Amino acid sequence: MAARKAYAKGLEDLGGGLYGWLQPDGSWGYSNAGLITDSGQSLLVDTLFDLRLTQEMLSAMADANPAARSIDTLVNTHANGDHCYGNQLVSGATIIASRASAEEMELVTGPIMAEMLRNAGDLGEAGAFLERIFGAFDFEGIVSTPPNETFDGELVRQVGDKAVHLIEVGPAHTRGDVLVHVPDDGAVFTGDILFIDGTPIIWEGPVGNWIQACDRIIKMNPRIIVPGHGPLTDIQGVASMRDYLVYIRDEARRRYDAGMPAAEAARDIALDDYSAWLDGERIVVNVHTLYREFGDPSPPPNTQELFSLMAELAA
Repeated sequence: MAARKAYAKGLEDLGGGLYGWLQPDGSWGYSNAGLITDSGQSLLVDTLFDLRLTQEMLSAMADANPAARSIDTLVNTHANGDHCYGNQLVSGATIIASRASAEEMELVTGPIMAEMLRNAGDLGEAGAFLERIFGAFDFEGIVSTPPNETFDGELVRQVGDKAVHLIEVGPAHTRGDVLVHVPDDGAVFTGDILFIDGTPIIWEGPVGNWIQACDRIIKMNPRIIVPGHGPLTDIQGVASMRDYLVYIRDEARRRYDAGMPAAEAARDIALDDYSAWLDGERIVVNVHTLYREFGDPSPPPNTQELFSLMAELAA
């Protein structure tokens, strides 16, 4: 394996024709991606949040390996825009996602994000928070480019002589999260099943599926793990993510059983060992999703209400 660099923006050579594209600091929208090559063939794991960032990544990959000059296959690990809004730039590729992810991609497209930011000034505290976390990205000109092949469960694709296993572990972070496992190289590209040094956000749940996904990665015993956000990691990083999910689940359950409203519980739970992680305000979404899983009959807050609550905690 090539010597690993410090966590910095750019292409990381993982050895064996594998690469990771990293975007510090891993906060909102700054996601990672990956490249798998062999015998002149290529598979890209995810695109990025806007066209400028995606083109920068694709150019660096093409300079590093001739197989990346024309991407054969693109896998979107899930439906969040920071992992698929650049799809239109990967022309001619077979684009693969889980069926659930493909359906979810239709809900919040690049044009919807562009309109949301244009109107952020009318959304009060939530709008100001949206501008702070997403204002650096350019959603204008993004053309929705959905997968042209979907699957349920598991799918194996060949990249030259490499078998690449696509493993659906959602619903968890989103409705159809997928792990990309290259067994012969001991590598896993996790999408947003892993946020390293950052707080995960449970948009969908159930949290038990996410915990099981972490356990599955640990059992793979990979030598290298490319998370959806944050620096390259190992099994210990997976264990830390799992521990956070268990902690938040249990703390939220105690407050739910005591009759505490979800918004109050999100303010009340001490982050303790996780207080140094980025984006701790995401506990708002996590607690509300967990309460829904526990059977809370209260009407769930809408997106603007959730972002207003996160803005309050972030401040």
